[in-house]
Amino acid sequence: MGLRYFQRDAVDEVFDYWGHTAGNPLVDMATGTGKSITLGTLTQEMIVKYPDMRVGIVTHVVELVEGNFLELLGIYPFAPAGILAAALGRRDFDAQILFCQLQTAWNKTAAIGSIDVLIIDEAHLVPTNGATMYRKMIDQLLLLNPDMKVVGFTATPYRLDSGRLDEGDDRLFDDIVYTYGIREGIDDGYLTPITSTQTSVRQNISGVGKLGGDFKKGALAAAVDKEALNRQILEEVLDVEGYRRKALFFCAGVQHATNQRDLIREAGRTCEVIHGDTHKNDRRRIIAAFKAGDIWGVTNDNVMSTGTNVPGIDLIVDSSPTASASRYVQRVGRGTRVIYPPGFDSEAVDAEARRAAIAGHIKPNCRYMDFAGNLNRHGPVDMIEPKVPGKGDGEAPIKICPQDEGGCGEQLHASLRICWKCGHEFPEPETKLDKTAADAPIISTAEPTVREVASRRFDYHEGKANKPPSVKTTYMCGLTAMREWLCPQHTGYAKSKADRWWLKHGGERPFPKSVREWLERQNELLETMEITVEPNGKYWNIVSQQPGENQQFADVPAPANDNAPEVTPANDNAKVIDWDELDDIIPF
Repeated sequence: MGLRYFQRDAVDEVFDYWGHTAGNPLVDMATGTGKSITLGTLTQEMIVKYPDMRVGIVTHVVELVEGNFLELLGIYPFAPAGILAAALGRRDFDAQILFCQLQTAWNKTAAIGSIDVLIIDEAHLVPTNGATMYRKMIDQLLLLNPDMKVVGFTATPYRLDSGRLDEGDDRLFDDIVYTYGIREGIDDGYLTPITSTQTSVRQNISGVGKLGGDFKKGALAAAVDKEALNRQILEEVLDVEGYRRKALFFCAGVQHATNQRDLIREAGRTCEVIHGDTHKNDRRRIIAAFKAGDIWGVTNDNVMSTGTNVPGIDLIVDSSPTASASRYVQRVGRGTRVIYPPGFDSEAVDAEARRAAIAGHIKPNCRYMDFAGNLNRHGPVDMIEPKVPGKGDGEAPIKICPQDEGGCGEQLHASLRICWKCGHEFPEPETKLDKTAADAPIISTAEPTVREVASRRFDYHEGKANKPPSVKTTYMCGLTAMREWLCPQHTGYAKSKADRWWLKHGGERPFPKSVREWLERQNELLETMEITVEPNGKYWNIVSQQPGENQQFADVPAPANDNAPEVTPANDNAKVIDWDELDDIIPF
């Protein structure tokens, strides 16, 4: 089977990055979208292009070491590859392509020798602390080869403290060169939809402090591992989602996981527990039985948040509050793997057919039952906005699809206008308006005027006639709503204009490549304090914007691909009074 389009794009972006930058790139791919085959293809093509190159692939989970090795052999049968992992009984130090388990390899760099490219799978687990296995291994390899490049693969490109992996003075990676998220995978029919309606039971951890970026383990376990509470959680699980085929439980510690397993067994369901001290043979046996359907549930203390590939998981029960957005997203990702009907060729059909095949088979979706409050803490998994350390612990902007108005109860990001699950459309939010009359151009031509902006919002705008979508930007000036369409997914002038706007408002590079990325990163932007407008018939054209905080942006260079003229085109009719009429004239 060949690469899917996004897997090919990810490989190409790494090579393109090295074509102009001598840095360490990071690839962000959602769980279940084929990091192993992408990583394997990148490795194969590096060896083919540069036969003398030596590549190391390192991760901390032995199942990933073995899986990545076998994936490479599947696409490159005679690869000069070996394994360095005590858990697998292999110590192939001299292999040109060396798959390493961190715990075995970190202090054996002298025996490993020089590496040209080090690929790290689950790169979000590389600590910033220099006195750790990962950092010591990398530092020693750099002493052997100062020109060594590091490539990261992850589904969560942010640290435990929620900072991005490509930011900060202590960062290992310089740029995220490619992103393919959960939302894209679901839309393309390559991932199973996740549903997350609210639970009635909720754990209370109001008195639990934090240590090292997450909740203190002992205090957290004491707060949530209570028999009465555990029973309430299990009762709701079985009452509401008891028909599910495979359930994965995340618990706050080994004892909590063991207690929950015992209650599940008491309720008549088969269940096992896996934790950090579970023998590797027992772990393999349990996971094999779980995949085969011989076990209904598995409880764990977060050890199964990475490196676990059980496509049949259709219920995730989260009873372990975490301050780590990475851990939360990794947990949810355990349920996104797809089961297509037997004989279905997912690569021979389009996205709509794939989504229909998923919906009509045994795993139409996966339920994430959030007893821990992690969804409210971090937001929907496809719209994570990492908090800057020290910026507070406010909850993510969440709203509920209202069941009393015909909705489904799904938990959604506050910016969404339409529920992805049931299609319920939310009304336009009320805006506090000044006590002045609404205005419109009284004549068709006049000199530009400056308007004070009371508020600004961004919305997703679907493209017309097979054109890409855009960011609908609404400025409220008194009673007048003025709109501007910004196009990060377009090319040419439209893309350049969006990039200029982004830079002018303090946004950071790289520029957003999609509307969804723009919405996810909007917290980077300064407020718009004023806009300069000029009439264009009965519409207003927005000539320029003035960001807040009195920052000066006159010297901000235009994006490198900006070959546009310095004047606003006469056909830029992006601001309206009559929304319905405008929808007929938007060129995209």
